[in-house]
Amino acid sequence: MKKYIDQTADYLKDKGFDQPEIGIILGTGLGQLVNEIDIISEVSYNHIPNFPTATVEFHKGKLIFGKIEGKKVVVMQGRFHLYEGYTLQDVTYPVRVMGELGIKTLLVSNASGAINLNFKKGELMLIEDHINLQGNSPLAFKGVEEFGERFVDMSAPYNADLNAKFRSIAKKNNINLHEGVYASVFGPQLETRAEYRMLKIIGADAVGMSTVPEIIVANQLNLNVAAVSVLTDECDPDHLKPVDISEIIAMAAKAEPEMITLFKEIIKSI
Repeated sequence: MKKYIDQTADYLKDKGFDQPEIGIILGTGLGQLVNEIDIISEVSYNHIPNFPTATVEFHKGKLIFGKIEGKKVVVMQGRFHLYEGYTLQDVTYPVRVMGELGIKTLLVSNASGAINLNFKKGELMLIEDHINLQGNSPLAFKGVEEFGERFVDMSAPYNADLNAKFRSIAKKNNINLHEGVYASVFGPQLETRAEYRMLKIIGADAVGMSTVPEIIVANQLNLNVAAVSVLTDECDPDHLKPVDISEIIAMAAKAEPEMITLFKEIIKSI
């Protein structure tokens, strides 16, 4: 894998991706942050050697390099998921490439369902811990020690300083930012009533189908990591209604201005 990562990184360097400081992964319905970036270079995923290609219609497929708040950033406009048929190594390949390009910090966004019924759709949740329910690990492959420790410590996968800054920024800007535990499932089907009850029992505040693999790999690479969820639906098993995916996308879009404020301000502070 190291050979492939080097090939990809060399290609991107030739395209002008010059020593980014911060990597950003934009989740479902959260692509508008790119409008805040002074773009220097952008490349479609399907043009990048060894890169997966986004297959979900509401995920764009571009890697963008530019400046925001005076910092050099590399942005994934659209991510990859296990439910698209990829392996965990595929899903996390871009994080390894961003690490090779030189990022020190990874900021992640996603859309998720609220298990904690004190949280409402359209609100944001700062992830303070997670539960991996995807059935595997992105570190479970031969040669993983080439990239760092195989047995990665996950006692504090989300950077405490970054999370403290997010709290402060949210308070300053009157943004209602919850904190909680994110459970990552395989998907793509949504959960049954019984599954929502189980998730609540084991301590999840929100559930989604991404993020955790990227966080695990970022920790292996010793990156500073933070992640924020947009809560797009309320997962009340006693009053469960069929989910409308278009409504989820609309709810993500509604919360996007607050997400952009959080991300711009955190980037300024790094």
